[in-house]
Amino acid sequence: MSHLLFLIPIALFLGLIGLAAFYWSLKSGQYNDLEGAAHRILEDDDGPVED
Repeated sequence: MSHLLFLIPIALFLGLIGLAAFYWSLKSGQYNDLEGAAHRILEDDDGPVED
């Protein structure tokens, strides 16, 4: 039983850290353009290679 008194606050603290990281990522715009990365990988940005 004494282990729970130690583990529950740690679990709550880690959950709050995860929630804060998620809100930070939302605020910084990490999820604004979900389709852009999928389309950018298909684009050919390189010009012709000259030897």
